[in-house]
Amino acid sequence: MSAKTQPSGERVEESTTSKEERLRSFLKQKAQDGEMYFKSKFIAEEVELSPKEIGALMVKLRDSASELNVEKWSYTSATTWRVEHA
Repeated sequence: MSAKTQPSGERVEESTTSKEERLRSFLKQKAQDGEMYFKSKFIAEEVELSPKEIGALMVKLRDSASELNVEKWSYTSATTWRVEHA
């Protein structure tokens, strides 16, 4: 789990499940009109996750997200992922 600091200065633990759900929702929305190709480092800021976290979650989603087809597409300086609705 990672911790985030709220404006009040409190640290709040964020579960892997909520990170996975946030990424899953983002991918479903972006793949709405067809397939989507991306590198983790280019979407990291939008989903508020590190590229490393995204990579780890993509492997999980590839096996668990029945509503999405997730494929490791290519590797050129970083993994490119291909996502489409199942």
